[in-house]
Amino acid sequence: MSPSAQYEPEHSILLVDDDAGFLDGARRALLAHGINNVTTLQESSQALFTLSTGAYTVLLLDWVMPDPSGADLLPEIVRQYPDIPVIVMTGVSDLENVVSCIKQGAYDYITKPLDSTRLVSIVQNAVNSNELIVRNRKLTGYLLGEPLSNPEHFSEIITCSEKMFSIFKVIETLASSRQPVLITGETGVGKELIAQAIHRSSGLKGKMVTVNAAGLDDTMLADTLFGHKKGAFTGATESREGLIEQAKGGTLFLDEIGDLSNASQIKLLRLLQQNEYYRLGSDILHKSDARIIAASNGNFQSLLNSRTFRNDLYYRISAHALHIPPLRERLEDIIPLAQHYINKFAIALRLPPPRLSAELRNSFISHDFPGNVREMINMIHNAVTYNRTETLDFEDFPGLAPAATARRKIVRKIGASQFALHGIFQGFPNIEEVEALLVEEAITLSHGNRSIAAKMLGVSRPTLQKKLDRTPEKRSDDDLE
Repeated sequence: MSPSAQYEPEHSILLVDDDAGFLDGARRALLAHGINNVTTLQESSQALFTLSTGAYTVLLLDWVMPDPSGADLLPEIVRQYPDIPVIVMTGVSDLENVVSCIKQGAYDYITKPLDSTRLVSIVQNAVNSNELIVRNRKLTGYLLGEPLSNPEHFSEIITCSEKMFSIFKVIETLASSRQPVLITGETGVGKELIAQAIHRSSGLKGKMVTVNAAGLDDTMLADTLFGHKKGAFTGATESREGLIEQAKGGTLFLDEIGDLSNASQIKLLRLLQQNEYYRLGSDILHKSDARIIAASNGNFQSLLNSRTFRNDLYYRISAHALHIPPLRERLEDIIPLAQHYINKFAIALRLPPPRLSAELRNSFISHDFPGNVREMINMIHNAVTYNRTETLDFEDFPGLAPAATARRKIVRKIGASQFALHGIFQGFPNIEEVEALLVEEAITLSHGNRSIAAKMLGVSRPTLQKKLDRTPEKRSDDDLE
């Protein structure tokens, strides 16, 4: 489907550039592709006021303009209007400049002279991003009764999942607590991102310091955490403070804590119980005020049963406990995450972001992702690096099963000896009944938005309308006439 076919008329685009001729050319390029609601602004000093007077979906902002420049405006626009994707337009094809834009909060960039195909594609991607943000907010309010107090604390986590939004709400309730938090979940689900969100929500002035406990023996971990005194061991030619000191007034994040040796667990238990520790080779007691967040992909019930992990330490670190669901339990996150990392790696490689083919989207949703988001990141990074076409396809993802094969696998998983749809229909359903169920569910999940429902079903909007017109209820009414 072409970008113009996906575009909805209610979306409003704002173009800001001091060159009147350029503005007219860009506006005409968008109009030619069916993007009609375009506002142009030549006076950059009026940008913030204009944004305050209208509901704009996307902003295209020139980087080099008379006072104020795009570089001056971007931080304030991002602060005041965090939901509006900002596409920076620059005549300088400079990676350093692009990286600066992205770090300051720009959604993407485009270089001059503009390529109309690239312009329309990037605007459509930004529109889709804005739609996702709006839906996320509505979904959060629906699930939790009220929006998050500080959604910016979770801005680095790409999600549409009800389960994840529930976790965000729990994190906000822990903002004032300084008790330890234990985050569990499979490898690659994003436990460190959750720890960062907890730290941001806490309001602590110090920084978050990360220690990966996996593979560290007792001495190495103690030296890393607590530091050492000069002469404490061979090679200790000078004293060194540990990471716990660097986390003063902030958060100490202990990743893979389930791998700690028993001796290391005892040292950590003292730190948690009394907020104090000794550097290696020193008898001077040091105090710590760092908040502790721990994470593990281990099964703590098994670790406790086997006495591999101390009960007293477990109860200390799990004053608050959060479990992050794997990606296969939040399928709605797969395509937004994939699109996010495609754009990210394409920008880093200075390439136009390729699209995911419809077949590949279905296969992504059907894939188990045993390595979760980390596995997806590796797959997409490899695919974008070597792809030189406008579309990512199966040849870019070796080993990824076609959607039909994956779907058959999912049906078999649901019931080993019973066809899964028997749980929904009284008898064996026909194709029309299954199709009607899918259409009804898509309409429900999209809150009646037929464009979104059509995308979920993988059909065009006119095709969805025809299917709605052919529902059993509709045919019954027609038969009575």
